[in-house]
Amino acid sequence: MSDGNEETERTARLVAAWRAAGRTLTRSPREATVGESLARLAEAPYDMDAPTDIYGDGIVAELERRVAELLGTQDAAFFPSGTMAQQIALRCWAGRTGNPVVALHPMSHPEMWEGDALSTVSGLRVVHPTTETRQPTPEEVGAVGEPFGTLILELPLREAGFLLPTWEELRALVEAGREREAAIHFDGARLWESTVHFGRPLPEIAGLADSVYVSFYKSLGGLSGAALAGSREFVEETRVWRHRYGGQIFRQFPQALSALAGLERELPRLPSYVAQARMVAGALREALAKAGVPWSRVHPEEPHTHQFQVWLPYEPDRLTDAGLRQAEETGTVFFRRWSPGGPPGLAVTELDITEPGLSWTESDVHDAVSAFVARI
Repeated sequence: MSDGNEETERTARLVAAWRAAGRTLTRSPREATVGESLARLAEAPYDMDAPTDIYGDGIVAELERRVAELLGTQDAAFFPSGTMAQQIALRCWAGRTGNPVVALHPMSHPEMWEGDALSTVSGLRVVHPTTETRQPTPEEVGAVGEPFGTLILELPLREAGFLLPTWEELRALVEAGREREAAIHFDGARLWESTVHFGRPLPEIAGLADSVYVSFYKSLGGLSGAALAGSREFVEETRVWRHRYGGQIFRQFPQALSALAGLERELPRLPSYVAQARMVAGALREALAKAGVPWSRVHPEEPHTHQFQVWLPYEPDRLTDAGLRQAEETGTVFFRRWSPGGPPGLAVTELDITEPGLSWTESDVHDAVSAFVARI
């Protein structure tokens, strides 16, 4: 493993190569300069002569109205981060149900990436319906050995490969939670792109839950920020806690502008990204086999969203460096960073297909994989 200085230098080299590349499946947020980001904000679909926001009015209130409309809920509240939004949602449900226990997957975001905040900050406790690397089943939810006040479902489950249940499975999961007298909360950071897999519009999906969290930067390309959506009474309660948690920010118009731009520009494109991801995944499986890689896995075989995992039997640094050389030498970025995955000797990465990847063909994928494998 590289030391800190070497890793910093490699990150700078990676970003420079990604930025200079003419061919890529997506663009990393690291690539944009301050000037470029400001220029994109100025092009956002909003009246630039309107007043800025003060403590959540104006453009922030307009964003909240737009999210509630898209999800078919009575109200929505803007939050500076998804971590804050979800902790507050779960805290509010614990107060309403009288039960501080939250049932969720151990690979979900609150368990892996929030510093034990559910217990440390909010005094909540968790139980796991399953530890398998998949969505839980209704039977597992029903078999949890103690009462729980809230069932949280991450849609899609990112760490397991951006996995979604089927529509029938999701409805059964919700019903299983309700039979346990639990509130249902959707961790929908990437819910926006789930409509293709479910074959249902956003209001029908969100309508299964008592509350829904959505992100503005993970799929929509915003600067940051999130929203909680649900009944008017519940959302008003979350606004009270937002202030207590320090989330009542004086001005947030840059985040709101970028979020509105994402809803206007990226949201309609997400179905095409999902379709393209499925083509890329199929061509990638064929290309890896043709290149003679001893073992590989594209997971899931048919992506549920426009993001999916790739597993290869090499050390992560070796694969990251191969992708870096490919970008520098050919001007094409296919794989980016790799991480350790599972047993020693295996590495995993995520592929994300957005607007730059729509022009790729199966032949392009085969050529890119061949060039990458030649540099391992």
